Amino acid sequence: MLRILLFLGTNIAIVALISITFRLLGIDNLLAQNNVDLDMNALLIYSAIIGFSGSIISLFTSKFMAKKSMGVQLIEQARTQEEMWLLNTVQRQAQAAGIAMPEVGVFQGSPNAFATGWNKNDSLVAVSTGLLQSMNHDEVEAVLAHEISHVANGDMVTLTLIQGVVNTFVVFFSRVIGHVVDRVVFRVERGHGPAFWITSLIAQFVLGILATMIVMWFSRYREYRADAGGANLAGRQKMIAALRRLQQAHDPQPLPDEMAAFGITGAGLKELFASHPPLEARIAALEQGR
Repeated sequence: MLRILLFLGTNIAIVALISITFRLLGIDNLLAQNNVDLDMNALLIYSAIIGFSGSIISLFTSKFMAKKSMGVQLIEQARTQEEMWLLNTVQRQAQAAGIAMPEVGVFQGSPNAFATGWNKNDSLVAVSTGLLQSMNHDEVEAVLAHEISHVANGDMVTLTLIQGVVNTFVVFFSRVIGHVVDRVVFRVERGHGPAFWITSLIAQFVLGILATMIVMWFSRYREYRADAGGANLAGRQKMIAALRRLQQAHDPQPLPDEMAAFGITGAGLKELFASHPPLEARIAALEQGR
């Protein structure tokens, strides 16, 4: 979940910053056709520029942001047997997956792991000290294989494209809503008043939350693929054992946020915003060969 949260957080901040900058520069005024109606073509281009700028910048800064925010210490030369094993395992899995050797790092904290990077040949795989201490080598190998599969599947790039499309529609419809409120409620006949700007930002925030459900659905779908890829790289039983280790360690309590990078549970509305399917569903999928 870490890479998803970092990506979404950066994306939201950039989209908001670009929106405010465009407003301050008066670019919003170009959306009014004849200073009365919205120019839909101009609005769509405007929305796409903001939407894809946010997601693309988030993608290209994802590895840097992950290193800085999580305090990742890169393993450039192995100093211990554990570090040597990590490097060798990642290198073997990367070769099997057909990608370049990722950077490998360790960070302090509870059991966790993530992979990020702007393309499959320039990525980062990091695990926490808590994960290394709580799992045996077979289970850690499965976790690494899961993360390598995310990289090999190009999940960050695909996520960027989906987020860009979602951002575009969020910006587009938020401006339409702002325009309607400005005209119908506040009776502004020409140009746009403060209500357009305020309503657009509020609508952008609300629609952004709803749109997150689409991104999270995609993330849950890709988790099954990463589990299947991890099973191919490390072995199905190792992958199942790693998931069961998490399940046993925290059953019947729900997984804490720190464990969300490798498994997350939830019910009702929470499931719509969960980046990972329930652990029992992932185990069942592996057992059924899916």
